[in-house]
Amino acid sequence: MLPAAVAALAMTAAGCSNSGSSGGAAAPLPVPSATGQAVSAQATSLGTILVDGKGRTVYDFANDKNGTSTCTGGCAANWLFVPAPATLPKSLPGVAGELGTTRRADGARQLTVAGHPVYTFVGDSAPGQTNGQGVVLNGGLWTVVSPAGAPLPDARPAGATAPPAGPTY
Repeated sequence: MLPAAVAALAMTAAGCSNSGSSGGAAAPLPVPSATGQAVSAQATSLGTILVDGKGRTVYDFANDKNGTSTCTGGCAANWLFVPAPATLPKSLPGVAGELGTTRRADGARQLTVAGHPVYTFVGDSAPGQTNGQGVVLNGGLWTVVSPAGAPLPDARPAGATAPPAGPTY
């Protein structure tokens, strides 16, 4: 009996499953990698989205208007702006949105994609996390950003039938 239990535990730990069964383990979710580029388009559980040079999810703030960031003070403590590189590349592989910059109230240069200032979320502690998707915080909606630079308000994990219910803070 002990050898059978050890074998079962080993199979479970190894993540083995019968590929034909519907109860098998799900395929691992893609985890974006660090590229060092200002942003890159990478596959995630929400589809292909933009991530920063460290592989962290990039977000759009619905309250930003005309390419200007409105996320300052306490907002900026939760949503870190993606800094614009000293030399802005004309384009990056997989990124369809035009890259640009905006000046923040403190004078810092923030990256824009298709005219939208972009941010990362302190609630995402590792590449691949999208904890800020659909969150209403600091008076506006936060959404992941598509390679075209547009917010993805309906982004949801593969196989999900409804948009995720984002927390309101």
